[in-house]
Amino acid sequence: MTLNRSDLADFLRRSRDRLTPRDVGFVEGPRRRIPGLRREEVAMLAGMSADYYMRLEQARGSQPSVQVLAALAGALRLTEDERDHLYLLAGHRPPEGARAGEYLRPGLRYLLDRLDGVPVQVVSDLGDLLAQNDLALALFGCVCTVAVEDRNIVLSWFTDPRVRGHFAVEEHQEQARQLVADLRAATTRRGDDGASRSLVTRLRAASPEFTALWDRHEVAVRRSHPYRLVHPDLGRIDLDCEVLATPAADQRVRIFTPPPGGTAVLDELRMLGPQHRHDTNAAGVTAP
Repeated sequence: MTLNRSDLADFLRRSRDRLTPRDVGFVEGPRRRIPGLRREEVAMLAGMSADYYMRLEQARGSQPSVQVLAALAGALRLTEDERDHLYLLAGHRPPEGARAGEYLRPGLRYLLDRLDGVPVQVVSDLGDLLAQNDLALALFGCVCTVAVEDRNIVLSWFTDPRVRGHFAVEEHQEQARQLVADLRAATTRRGDDGASRSLVTRLRAASPEFTALWDRHEVAVRRSHPYRLVHPDLGRIDLDCEVLATPAADQRVRIFTPPPGGTAVLDELRMLGPQHRHDTNAAGVTAP
């Protein structure tokens, strides 16, 4: 990552201009001529010299350290998104923290409850299954008895041979490539945090195939793709998957729709009901 001096300087100036002395506990004097904070005030709040801060705002000097950036983020009262932007402009990865992607957002739960006409899943950016509706349960099976750490679509694909038995053989290789390329993009976007490192380490230890694909360093975010399933009760099922991502791209809504004229399969899934379990998913298989 590279330092973007001009944009960093501009962001610091504008962030300073947006704050008033009252915002940070200062008293506004009668002779104050600027609406925002002075450079000296930001430097004092951040515990650094005014000269050093001035050089940052003038796009001069060396790359600031992560300690300096943390102090500036606090002094300028930056939000989490603004803090991450500051780090990236300065050529550093944002600090790790709790990921919202690990917990289903209430808005997505509301959406999931109302999309009952087609199979729908919500997954994290790393592929952890967070929720699915009744039709998705009928299509892919039940995972409610599986440990949370195993409810991952990439892990299922590369460690449970039964999963591939329910997908068209001619698509196995491409499915594997897409899963790994998408995971590679997600881990990079996360800044190689603890959760992504743990998952990749586990996959590399469990699957030589995953390791070989991972080492190719292919990157491709999955936004839409076909599914060619072999359902144990309904036979061959052709579906299209549309992926809708949250603004932070840490949660994804996966909507499975039939091709034109193929809506009968939805009625058949509805007849099976959410309590239906096929043998593949007794071990927690989810849709890759």
